[in-house]
Amino acid sequence: MGTGRMGSLIKATAESMTDASGEALFDIKAQIGFDTDELTTAPAADVIIDFSNACTLSAVAAYVERTGAALVSGTTGYTAEQLEQIKQLGKHAPVMWSGNYSIGVATLRHLVAQATRELPGFDVEICETHHNQKVDAPSGTAKMLLDEVIAAEPECGYHAQYGREGMCGKRDPKEIGMHSLRGGTVAGVHTVSFFGTDEEVSLTHRATSRQIFVNGALAAAQKLAKREPGFYTFDQVMFE
Repeated sequence: MGTGRMGSLIKATAESMTDASGEALFDIKAQIGFDTDELTTAPAADVIIDFSNACTLSAVAAYVERTGAALVSGTTGYTAEQLEQIKQLGKHAPVMWSGNYSIGVATLRHLVAQATRELPGFDVEICETHHNQKVDAPSGTAKMLLDEVIAAEPECGYHAQYGREGMCGKRDPKEIGMHSLRGGTVAGVHTVSFFGTDEEVSLTHRATSRQIFVNGALAAAQKLAKREPGFYTFDQVMFE
């Protein structure tokens, strides 16, 4: 699902992948863009990989309910209600959603949680940079990193501050600044900074191409197809 840069790269990579004996690992049944009516007659597949747009969710959900296909979703920009709808699809099929399919970003999330616990009282700021065609902000990955900080210290009362302007007053110790930069062809850069008295710790992941997300999504698709129905996180599918 998706005929943009990510969807097209996933399709091309999948078609080129073979196992040790030279047999094709994937058989592409269809690739669908914004004409979601095509999903109503699309053949049943083992897995549907969705890197499209939040507006296609209803059609994707109907396809999963009709066919029982596992869903690997990397679409960002969902509302809280839409994310809950994706979780509920786990009643019909194995389902996972992630704002990022990079193994390196998974490691960054773990490190951010550790740093949050071990640097109490430090101010936390999150900055993400993407290409000038990205339509949502902050990125899904930045939101995931925010969630890691909040979950690591749930009693601290952390909350997001989306940019600053004008006479906004001194910084609230419990706010987490969220900043989005857009320009050029940047595949994705995410930095979480911890500012203390006279010292700073910054953790950065830099993607130089979309291929890392493609590889992660296809690896997840192979693993998820073998799971029982339910909603899974990226860590559960890849590391457990």
